[in-house]
Amino acid sequence: MAMKIRLARGGTKKRPFYSIVAADSRMPRDGRFIEKLGTYNPLLAKDSEDRVKMNMERVTWWLGQGAQPTDRVARMLEAAGARPKAVRANPKKGEPHEQAKKRAEARAARAAAAAAAPAAEAAAEASGE
Repeated sequence: MAMKIRLARGGTKKRPFYSIVAADSRMPRDGRFIEKLGTYNPLLAKDSEDRVKMNMERVTWWLGQGAQPTDRVARMLEAAGARPKAVRANPKKGEPHEQAKKRAEARAARAAAAAAAPAAEAAAEASGE
């Protein structure tokens, strides 16, 4: 049985509240789970102690049994110190797409032309005097 430690959503519309659960990976997100390991309330401030609550003893037990945390839960475990910090390298992050590159080139060309025009006028006035 493939086990996951993941978030199960609760709460109302636009007011999310999550339970951190150990569940079979074949079960639906909010469906059947084996054990509730903690809670996560994203509406609270990031420095609030009540934002993420986990029973670390049970979480480490499940990790020892081979349960795989999802990406979001893994980040919470890294913040809690239960997992080593993973290296995340995304070399394309923040790189603009083709159209944005074209717009930036056009904007730079217009700025260069605008900067060159006053200099040319000043040179023409100085030579005409």
